[in-house]
Amino acid sequence: MGISRETTELNGRLRWSLVAAAATPMRADGSTDPGVCSAYFGHLVRAGAGGLAIAAHTGRGDRLPITTKADLVRRAAALDVPVVAGVGGHADGPGHDLEWAATAAAAGAQALLVFPPADTDPDAVVAHHEAIAGASGLPLIAFDLYTRPYAPSTLARLLDLPSVGAFKPARLHDAIACQEGIAAARARGKLVLTGEDRMLGASLMWGAEGALIGLAAAAAQISVAAVATFAAAVLTSARDAATRFIEVSAVVDELSRVTFRPPFDGYVQRMLWIAADEGTIPEEFAVDPYRPADLDDAERDEVVRVVRQCRDQVRR
Repeated sequence: MGISRETTELNGRLRWSLVAAAATPMRADGSTDPGVCSAYFGHLVRAGAGGLAIAAHTGRGDRLPITTKADLVRRAAALDVPVVAGVGGHADGPGHDLEWAATAAAAGAQALLVFPPADTDPDAVVAHHEAIAGASGLPLIAFDLYTRPYAPSTLARLLDLPSVGAFKPARLHDAIACQEGIAAARARGKLVLTGEDRMLGASLMWGAEGALIGLAAAAAQISVAAVATFAAAVLTSARDAATRFIEVSAVVDELSRVTFRPPFDGYVQRMLWIAADEGTIPEEFAVDPYRPADLDDAERDEVVRVVRQCRDQVRR
């Protein structure tokens, strides 16, 4: 069985667009405010995001209750862009994942980004994806994540599933694995949405046709520009478009340098610092309660300074 008509239509909307993996604005106690979240999601869309990924790792979906995540999905869906919900990794285990998959679909999600399960046995990985697809009725995005990477043979089995309509590589610095994963997905007719924050420009040149990245949780216009200029270069073959892509790609590399670095899970807090500096999230909500203990707040000034420069460069 091939890719469904609904999945083909969704992929058509996502191709050559950037899906922002949104943060979840929270207070220090982990509480949220619906109005703050709606305003923040709206800003990402106005900055050029063609879709929103809600309750993914950037949004700390593995920490949030289902009721909170469902409300976030409904608010994102109200913006009339495709909404992808992150599924997996929750402390409550597979039962939570299946309940959340069904709830996310009812709340307005149009696809699910499925995190690698704890059980890495290939049969278990495939069964996990099939169960989530069955519970939700939604197309899945297979996710090859650097913290729990798939063996090539396991990834091939996932990409062969009819319920898997797209693929997100996020191997951080393993260029070979990223290239091979993209090639495997494209050979099966799957849309590739790169999740390579540290290899964004390169992964587009390796065959990705869009992006789904946490780097777009703030200063989204920068990563939007990278995808847009690459698409223009591919679709028009214009030399000036290719030149502009190279320029913007270098800016993205500088943005990712100060945000995706050790401790790597500190990127969520760093993106919230940027969002607060932009004025899209009130300072009270620019907090990651789950940040790494060794993240130094002294980083903030450098992060904000560099990102301001990056925004200025993209505007030129």
